[in-house]
Formats: sequence, structure tokens, C-alpha cells
Amino acid sequence: MNIAITFRQMDATDAVKGYATDKVAKLQKFLRQPMKAQVTLSCQNHRMHQVEVDLVSGSNRYHATDTSEDMYASLDKATDKLERQIRSDHVKQKGGERASERLLDGGDAAGED
Repeated sequence: MNIAITFRQMDATDAVKGYATDKVAKLQKFLRQPMKAQVTLSCQNHRMHQVEVDLVSGSNRYHATDTSEDMYASLDKATDKLERQIRSDHVKQKGGERASERLLDGGDAAGED
């Protein structure tokens, strides 16, 4: 696992760097192959904080961005977007939905006449 963090137009702090590293590292448990991530943190007009994350795992590539007034909230939202992308990709690769999702939706149509 390789996570590179870049700060643009803001001071690099250990707290933000550690938080970003922890949040992105947790995505490894959803991936089958080791990942490489590039996290770019920037501050615009001293108010809006933007997070951009590019993640590569094997031949799969994922990308998410988010902007808000709080850097930690932007990191949370961006990693949530990546998690949804990864989960969606796994469902597509397996060729369909999970059985539990089918059961929660009211069952399959094969048993209905």
C-alpha cells in the first residue's frame, strides 16, 4: 500500500496528514490487490477545502473529489464516494447483486407465476 499526500495552498499538518492516511488506508480491505493512492488537499480562498483522491488497485482505477468548508468532512465524503465505487465495481465483476440484496427487495421473480 502506497499513499502519497500533497498539500496545495495550505500548511501541511501532521493531524490532517494522519487523518487522510488512515481514511484512505481503510479502503484497502475492500480491494483484492495492493493499492496506490494520490491524495491532494487544497484550500481555496481560506474557506473552501478540496480533496481529490486517485486510487489504483491492479487494473482498477477510482477517483473522487469533494469540496466543503471543513477538510475533515471533505475527506470523509471523498472516501465514502470511493468506497461506493469499489463496492459497485465488485458487484459488476461478480455478475449481479448479492443474495441478501435480492431478499431485501422482496425476492426474485423466478418463483412468482
